[in-house]
Amino acid sequence: MRNSNMTLSKYLINEISVDPELTDLSSLLIDVATAVITISAMLAKGALGGYLGSAEVENVQGEVQKKLDVISNDAFIEQCQWGGQLAGMVSEELELAYQIPAEQERGRYLLLFDPLDGSSNIDFNVSVGTIFSILAKEDNSAATTQDFLRQGINQVAAGYAIYGPSTMLVLTLGRGTHGFTLDRDSGNFILTHPSITIPEETSEYSINTSNSRFWEPPIARYIAECKEGSTGVRNHDFNMRWIASMVAEVHRIILRGGIFMYPRDTRDPSKPGRLRLMYEANPMAMLVEQAGGWASTGRGRMLEVEPTSIHQRIPVILGSKREVERVERYHEEYDAGTDTPYDSPLFGERSLYLDK
Repeated sequence: MRNSNMTLSKYLINEISVDPELTDLSSLLIDVATAVITISAMLAKGALGGYLGSAEVENVQGEVQKKLDVISNDAFIEQCQWGGQLAGMVSEELELAYQIPAEQERGRYLLLFDPLDGSSNIDFNVSVGTIFSILAKEDNSAATTQDFLRQGINQVAAGYAIYGPSTMLVLTLGRGTHGFTLDRDSGNFILTHPSITIPEETSEYSINTSNSRFWEPPIARYIAECKEGSTGVRNHDFNMRWIASMVAEVHRIILRGGIFMYPRDTRDPSKPGRLRLMYEANPMAMLVEQAGGWASTGRGRMLEVEPTSIHQRIPVILGSKREVERVERYHEEYDAGTDTPYDSPLFGERSLYLDK
């Protein structure tokens, strides 16, 4: 239920009253929210602001940046580096960790972010977002790359902003997942979705089926069963959704359930997954788990993956708990050689293995 009196600032003040050590973290989150408001305003202008189109340069990922990728990245750095809460930052758009200048006050927090997820959709006015993760170190010394390479279970906060018909900030400090909607008249984020809970079961799945020829058998089995619907082993029908924006996909799942999959595939052996562990998968996994869902690589809990690099890619399967657990089970059975893929229509009619 909407609480028109509970702004993000008041919510954070309440959190500080429970744990005074959250004071600096709360100040950092206010800076993050301000950066989100800045990005939201630029996106709202669209072509009128001259922000659309390519920046005609590639980022460290080898991806062509949009103008707003660069501008959003700069907005985050400029807004968050001066508050004295940070020791360093990592961004999808930067090859190396960003060091807080020595002459500035430093804190002990580390900010990792994707400034504009789904930016390939910008020119078509499709919802995009920002994803962020916050870690803490022991002291306020200059951050090293190794300081960032920590499991997702060590996150002290995580969140995303979605820029759609309204701008929302969805946040967790480890005590539930809460949604705030931007009131453009006052400039405040208002708590509109407290204590979000993801349904354990779902009838919706999100996956890019154009990659189906590259999927591992466990994923092919799961999707085939969903497509069979009420005529197959699942005994009910499923709907597929695909927006090509992780924030938009996860936002829908957090609010009404579903399963999102960007699994391991065989296209490029050097890239075991498409999405980045540190500033995409881990923060989304924390938000989903805090809302009662589950997040996995298919072969283990996402938040327990040991990172090896700040831009590490990872398979991602997250959402309604029972569906994610089913996909995990299919991976376990496949790895153990005990799976039964012939239950799928992909292996049924006219199969070499079944006598029809």
